[in-house]
Formats: sequence, structure tokens, C-alpha cells
Amino acid sequence: MRRRGAWLAAGLLLASGVLWAQREFRVYLGIERDDADAPLPSDYQVPGEFVVGRLMYPGGFRGFGGDWTRGGTSWTVDYPRGDRVFAKLMRRLTTTNVRSVEQPVNLDDGDDVYNWPFLIVGLPGSWDLSDEQAARLRDYLLRGGFLLCDSFFGSREWEGFEETLRRVFPDRPVVELPDDHPVFTVLYDLQQRKQISNMRSLMGRGLPYRADGVDPHWRAVLDDDGRVMIAIAFNNDLGDSWQWADVPEYPQEDSNLGIRLGVNYALYALTH
Repeated sequence: MRRRGAWLAAGLLLASGVLWAQREFRVYLGIERDDADAPLPSDYQVPGEFVVGRLMYPGGFRGFGGDWTRGGTSWTVDYPRGDRVFAKLMRRLTTTNVRSVEQPVNLDDGDDVYNWPFLIVGLPGSWDLSDEQAARLRDYLLRGGFLLCDSFFGSREWEGFEETLRRVFPDRPVVELPDDHPVFTVLYDLQQRKQISNMRSLMGRGLPYRADGVDPHWRAVLDDDGRVMIAIAFNNDLGDSWQWADVPEYPQEDSNLGIRLGVNYALYALTH
């Protein structure tokens, strides 16, 4: 399971001829008060073969402004609690050696992104990558990296997502993944799926989605060999299914599905 990460890092070093150290683990302010007391695991300094990367980005959503490089903006949705729960579940449900804490990844940190083969981006309807950031993300993905886009709903957020996506891949289409795609069968058979609820919308208005995000979609951007580089869980909230897994108000079937989907995405990223 560690071969993809090693290959990705080695490919960069061969191409650049320069050794870049991994950035240290650090914690940023999240946008959800519920995450303020997310416990730091006792083994947070122990390295692992798999790390849950969280993509940092400029941009804001629903008034989440401020300096994105210091946290407290929309990239921190479901962070850090959701990421740490997901890491714990990866440990429990697979034999992968998983680090207990996430890694915030800033595309402006030189070549650090190449050290983290699996990235999650939350609320990507509000990301606003610069041309330089988009170019680095494109190169990372073409070298074998993987990006999971999650926690966004409705036509307005999709438009915001596409605007930056076109900077990353101007000519590659977004495709709907068929039910029998390996993403949905690599470990758990998830050919039958439902929408994964957004907790705040569920509690606030009794609906599992925001805005007009009624129908869930499982989309992707593929490389020339058909590998999923960008997995897109649109009109879904996997992060909430991890973050709220132990809260009775959150639907158990959504949590179960979201957990299994997350594991499938991670194992796909590690093996393809």
C-alpha cells in the first residue's frame, strides 16, 4: 500500500533533482465550533504509510473570509475531527498503516504536495486557486496523486467548483462514474448508493442537502489511462458521515455508507 506514495515522491525527485522535506504536522483553526475540541491522539507524532491530506485553498463560502493560510476559512470544513475519525476508521477496517492525524497541504509550499498522495478538499464550490496553484495541482495529479472533492451541493456551488477546475484541467471532461467502477467495488460493493446527508441542513430544515442539491452524483476526472485522478462526490457530504458517526441525530445508514465510500476511495488511490 505504500508503493504509490513512494513512487510519487521518487518521481518528483528524479524530475527535479532537489530533495524537499515534508512539512511538519500543524493544526489550524476550523470553521465549525464542534471541531474546536477535537482531541489530539496520543500517537499523533508516529508516522504512517497512509496520511489523510487536507487541501488548503484560497477562497471563501457563505462569509467564511479571512486569511486562508491561517485556517478558519472554508477549506477547514469537517476539519480536523472528520479527518481524524476517518483515519481511525481506516485503521479499524483495513490493514493499512495509517497516521492518526491529518496533514493540511498548501500548494504554495514548494513541492510538499508531492509527499501526500491522497487529498480531500471540502467545500470546493468556493475554492479559488491561482494559476500557479492550479498548475501544481495538475502536475501532482498527473504524477499519480488523488483528490477527493466532497461536501458541496447545488448548481451555484457546482459552478464555483467548475470555474477553478477549468484552471486545473482546461480540456479534461467531468464524467459520471458507472455503478460497477472499481471505486465502488475495490473493497466494499457499493454499486447501490444514496445521498449522504449534510448534518446542518438535516437539523436546520429537515433535508439532507443544501440549496437545489437534490440528486447525488459520483463523478470524476480521469487520466489518459482511465485512472480516477479527481473523485467528485457531488451533492453529498462524506465528511459529515465521519464527523458525526457517533451522534444519534445523524442517520446511521448515511454514516455507514460514507465510511465505506471513504475507505474505497482511499484504497483505490493506493492501488491505482
